[in-house]
Amino acid sequence: MKKILAMTVLIVVLCSVNAFGDTAYSERFIFPPQEKHVHASSIVETPEGDLLAAWFHGSGERTADDVKVQGARLRKGDSEWSDVFVMADVPDFPDCNPVLFIDPEERLWLFWVVVLANRWENSLPKYRRATNYSEDGPPQWDWQDVVHLRPGDDFPDQMASSFKELDPPEDMWAEYAHPYSRMLIEASHDKLKRQLGWMTRNQPLVLESGRILLPLYSDGFNVSLMAYSDDGGDLWHASAPIVGLGPIQPSVAQRRDESLVAFFRDSGPQPKRIHRAESQDDGETWTLTRNTELPNPSASVEVKTLADGRWILIFNDTERGRHSLAVALSDDEGDTWPVTRHLEQWGEGEGRFSYPSIMQARDGRIHATYSHSTPDGAAIKHVTFMPDWIAAE
Repeated sequence: MKKILAMTVLIVVLCSVNAFGDTAYSERFIFPPQEKHVHASSIVETPEGDLLAAWFHGSGERTADDVKVQGARLRKGDSEWSDVFVMADVPDFPDCNPVLFIDPEERLWLFWVVVLANRWENSLPKYRRATNYSEDGPPQWDWQDVVHLRPGDDFPDQMASSFKELDPPEDMWAEYAHPYSRMLIEASHDKLKRQLGWMTRNQPLVLESGRILLPLYSDGFNVSLMAYSDDGGDLWHASAPIVGLGPIQPSVAQRRDESLVAFFRDSGPQPKRIHRAESQDDGETWTLTRNTELPNPSASVEVKTLADGRWILIFNDTERGRHSLAVALSDDEGDTWPVTRHLEQWGEGEGRFSYPSIMQARDGRIHATYSHSTPDGAAIKHVTFMPDWIAAE
């Protein structure tokens, strides 16, 4: 049945995103399923009410030098996405993990990573910025730079103290195979390793103070941090490391009391759970990450605050495999998630649906994009619904 539906979406737009009247749910592919690898999408709404999406496309990921960032636009009132266009392509290097963001000045940002020497731990975070992005085709970029980060000399001490508090289970390690935490602490003394390899995945958050937080993570250190800017993105500073048993790809929300909660992909040991950490100082320091009750098969998640104060989370709700993708609502700022509904629920091995991006448009509708891969091909899928659709099942 799912395969029949997938083929149907290739031909027919089930419902219009901006002209669907009272339709509760709509789904479509941004482009037809094809053979190349497409992954890690991001979606925003422009001031005019259009939607912009970006993802990476190529013959692989970090080891494929043909990978580039692509994008498409859905005009307000239209039912079909535009033709695909290129958003960023550094020749002969993989361009991965694009993140779209519109700042308080209504400038469009594209963050992404350029992978050096085909290794994630050598990734270089970059950005492009545009003030004119309403025309057909790609935005007219008027500035481009690297997000230069300099975790300070206290970074190794912060790593060491965090792992001491965490007290990870390392009793199975021998002298010739140093404990996991010892190797990471030793690596943290290397200034170049501290400054390279920070990768994008989820969208920035503008805090009540005006500070911009850009969530980042490292596959080299298997930890996360926040890049933060207090001058609109001209200069970026590194928070203290966010340490746990493999917390990566953070997504962050702000509570009403202005404290912060971040949720993480679990790249550590069993049990596989979404991780969580908190900050009381606008993201400069964080608690250790701890497991939540929500399952995670080592896959990206994203959280957003809705206009009515509820939080929405999109995640793979399994401990193994990305064949199930769900959205959940919280009435208590992320402490519990009692209401859940599936966007995809296939048999294990039948498909992969992952790396989602989610946002709420000004008309109240939720829009999400995610990687959609089945034996019929790979595409980026776009779904839209009202928040209460989640509880209507």
